[in-house]
Amino acid sequence: MARVVVVGGGYGGLASAARLAKLGHEVTLLESSDRLGGAVGYVEQDGFRWDSGPTSTLLPAVMRDLFRKSGRALEKEVELVPVEPMRQHRFPDDDPENPIVLDLPGGSRGAQIAAFDEAFGAGQGKRWAAYVENFADDWEALRQDWLERPYSPQHASKHTQDLLATRLTLDKLLRKSFKDERLRAVAAYQMQLEGHDLRNVPAWMGLWSYVEQRFGSWTVPGGMGSIADALASRLETRGVTVLLSTSALDLELSGGRVVGVRTEQGIVDADRVVCAIDPRRLPALNPAVERTMPAIPPVVCHIGVVGPVPELPGEVVLHGDPMLVLRTTGTAPAGAHSWTILGRGRLAEDIVTALQRSGIRVREQVEVRVDRSPRELVQEWGGSPYGVLWQGRNTVSRRLGPRTPIENVFMAGAHATPGAGLPSVGLSAALVAQVIGPA
Repeated sequence: MARVVVVGGGYGGLASAARLAKLGHEVTLLESSDRLGGAVGYVEQDGFRWDSGPTSTLLPAVMRDLFRKSGRALEKEVELVPVEPMRQHRFPDDDPENPIVLDLPGGSRGAQIAAFDEAFGAGQGKRWAAYVENFADDWEALRQDWLERPYSPQHASKHTQDLLATRLTLDKLLRKSFKDERLRAVAAYQMQLEGHDLRNVPAWMGLWSYVEQRFGSWTVPGGMGSIADALASRLETRGVTVLLSTSALDLELSGGRVVGVRTEQGIVDADRVVCAIDPRRLPALNPAVERTMPAIPPVVCHIGVVGPVPELPGEVVLHGDPMLVLRTTGTAPAGAHSWTILGRGRLAEDIVTALQRSGIRVREQVEVRVDRSPRELVQEWGGSPYGVLWQGRNTVSRRLGPRTPIENVFMAGAHATPGAGLPSVGLSAALVAQVIGPA
């Protein structure tokens, strides 16, 4: 049995701690704030409640695996249900009052073909399906060699090695695949929301469109914050020591290997350390990631709206510059609605006014409002939940995880391999558990 200290109580830290405790290790989790969950949680005000971060997840099998392998099936803790449609894409086409609308279904090739044909014209559905299908082999290769086991060039297939080394960017792939810029925008949506320049994103990252089509998108009724609550309860059941309001100042090293974590309250002894925060916050790890940059969060505004509103799905993407993303899944008092607006791009006016100008007119009905700037989000969460900014193909090797250059120090979370987003963060914790192994 090893003494394991997990630094960071976000989703990656919670998942790592739960897995390692089930493997028989003595686990202590350090969290700088007064609550667990990081970006997975709630914002509440005057009876309104919004998810503070993600409102859905892909690859539900990753979350189910986490709960099953830490002691109890997910279905016995929270209800995970499919999102349909996954989201709505709106293109103003010079008339915000009558936009072109794509209701994008998940989990079905045929349904996506029909949706694209209806929105953009006959034949566009097959073009989309052909683009997505091209990622089938990429998905299988990366799943086996990079996502579900620690990457080893000696044991990875040539296909995987070629993908991770490719110079082909997502920008070039999309321009080659689609003449219609609206289809390119749908395919690029997630990367653009996270703040990446498509010219710096490797083409294989487009495989998330394949994942959406094959597995769909999933959510928890009432909010994704309940996932963090369930994991916090799981840590208690597994006997994990949780130290809130305890910031990790640095790693304590001896002879080139870690022996503990330094905090303001003293040194917490450790045989293994899992860093589930931005490694820049730990001076000992900072040199290993000095050539990377964090992906900055978008502008976020939570609003409480009273009275009748347009009937909208859980997520609406309003394409343009700026790009606005409206999420309508919060909980609110009777006759009211909890919405979240995210803004990315040249936001030259108030974000609620920008939403109004896009054709969704609720400005006069806003009763409660909580604005959260990118700086405030990073300060609150101790780093960016969007992880590492793509700066070309070398970002793959410059991102740490599951191992790091320091002996017995490991990486999980959005800044680790394989990247940001609940599925990838969950996979990062599984990779760490594989490397450390059972007690």
